[in-house]
Order: sequence, then structure tokens, then C-alpha cells
Amino acid sequence: MVKNPYQRVGIFVDVQNLYYSAKNLYSSRVNFAKILEQAVSGRQLIRAIAYVVKAEEPLEQTFFDALEKAGFEVKIKELQIFPGGAKKADWDVGIVIDMIRLSPKIDAIVLVSGDGDYTSAVEFLKNQGHRVEVMAFGKSTSSKLIAEADEFIDLDVDHRQYLLSTKPLKKVPGYEG
Repeated sequence: MVKNPYQRVGIFVDVQNLYYSAKNLYSSRVNFAKILEQAVSGRQLIRAIAYVVKAEEPLEQTFFDALEKAGFEVKIKELQIFPGGAKKADWDVGIVIDMIRLSPKIDAIVLVSGDGDYTSAVEFLKNQGHRVEVMAFGKSTSSKLIAEADEFIDLDVDHRQYLLSTKPLKKVPGYEG
């Protein structure tokens, strides 16, 4: 659906959230170029940022390059490994800071994640006068996040257009999922 062509839009993609949703629901990979196209929907794209975690995997740089080629600015965070082997890497705070920092320059914010941790940020940005849309696979999206968004774009509805293949994926070391 094409939206207001004069609306300035910023797109913020929690790559790990989408990656694991597609992997767990469909044993598939996400077509991030199609996600970007759907998120823009004919509006003026100001920024599209994909937030990724570097885990020293053999093909991850190829993946990061593909995100850039698709039109995303890629922000990379190192995987933290704690004594005892626990691993942590999430971008929640960084994504929220970027959404707030860029909000004066955009009219609509598209958060591509189903993580309920973003609910308060969505509420805040809406109260600041922004349109906030959430795109994610509905089956793995927080109901509170869906309720708070101005619009929820459920990628499950026509999931095949947002997936690259149905080949089984190997488990990625260092990630829960």
C-alpha cells in the first residue's frame, strides 16, 4: 500500500529479532530488501538503519554487505561473551536512542521488530506526534507492541514475499533462537 508521498520516514530494523523469527517460524531467511520496500511504501526515505551483531561467523560480512547493497546503513555491535560463557548482544537501547535522535527529521517511524521491549518507546514517540508503524512476523510479536503501534504490518500475512528461501538453516553459534 502506498502511503503519503510527502511523509518523511525512518526505518529501524532489529535484524536479530527478524532473523530468528523467520528461522523459527519458517526455517527461512528474511528478504531485507523487500522489507525496506514495504516499509518505505512510496514515502521519502530519510534513513534506513539495520542493527546487527558481529559474532565472527564466516559469512556474516557478506550478509552485512548485502544489507548495505539493499539500501540500509548497517550498525554493528560486537557479541559480548561473559565469564562462564554467557553471551549477550542486543540493540534495544541503541535503536530507541536513534529513533528519538532522528525523530525531529522524520514524520513516520517504522520499527521492524516484534520485541515488546520497544512498547514504551513507541508510546513516547506517538505522544511526540509521530506516526509509528511496526513490521514483524505477527506470530512472534508482542501483543502490547501491536496494540501501541499506529499500524502493524504483519509479515505472516504474505510471508513468502518477505523470505528468501525455505532451505533449512544451520544453528548459529552464539545466539539463542
